[in-house]
Amino acid sequence: MPRRAAAFPTHQRSRGGAALRFAVARGETRLADLHQAAPMRVLFPTPEPGEPPLAALVNTAGGLAGGDEVRVDVALGPGAHGCVSTPAAEKVYRSLGPETRIAARLEVGEGATLEWLPQETILFDGARLTRRLDVELAPGATLLLAEMLVFGRHARGEALREGSLLDTWRLRRGGSLAWADGLALGEGMRERLDAPFGFAGAEACATLLVTSDAPLQAARDAARKAGAAATLPRPGLMVLRWLGGSAEVRDGMAGAIRLLRARVLGAAPVLPRLWTC
Repeated sequence: MPRRAAAFPTHQRSRGGAALRFAVARGETRLADLHQAAPMRVLFPTPEPGEPPLAALVNTAGGLAGGDEVRVDVALGPGAHGCVSTPAAEKVYRSLGPETRIAARLEVGEGATLEWLPQETILFDGARLTRRLDVELAPGATLLLAEMLVFGRHARGEALREGSLLDTWRLRRGGSLAWADGLALGEGMRERLDAPFGFAGAEACATLLVTSDAPLQAARDAARKAGAAATLPRPGLMVLRWLGGSAEVRDGMAGAIRLLRARVLGAAPVLPRLWTC
């Protein structure tokens, strides 16, 4: 009888996520709804005095592998103010073929303020990630949104040499598209990461996006003086970017978060407590 070809094992994959909604009740922002499914859990550390409620997204698996899928939905009712962050960097492990999929949908009601401030996502060599971020803003809503990608485990001497990345953002305000962005890396990704007119060998990149009805020119100028590449692509929208060493990018983004909380949100110039624990 002919020998049967060895079959690769079929691994169990995670299909989970979280959905939460903040709303104003009895004069302050409170948690109104919560749903969570493994491997995602949401914790609510006691915020510092004067700070909004803080939701901590925790991946109990410690990271995401090929074939895992996670979805996060966050909604803020009119006038609410909430912050969503993570207690540590998210890790996307090397894949044997399937993609890791992450989707997030943020809905910010009229006059509400959302701070979406997760810590960085680290792509291990061989990781295959598809990530989508969709934002719906009502008139008068304010958003402070930051995302950072690290290309490899540089503390272990590992660079990102192969794999794939598709990272897409869509932001709508009042039902109209206000911002769209995308990053695609696949075959030959190391060459693009090393190219002098590509990523120039950078270890990491980050984007910080701010929307507000208040004028943003002064905040943009202050961010530029602090070293960020800051632009105002349209009224009420500011985009900041960093590219370079992972520590320098994180420090630059953290400094901009402090600056913009003070200048745009009228809040204390501090990071989420999870970032400094």
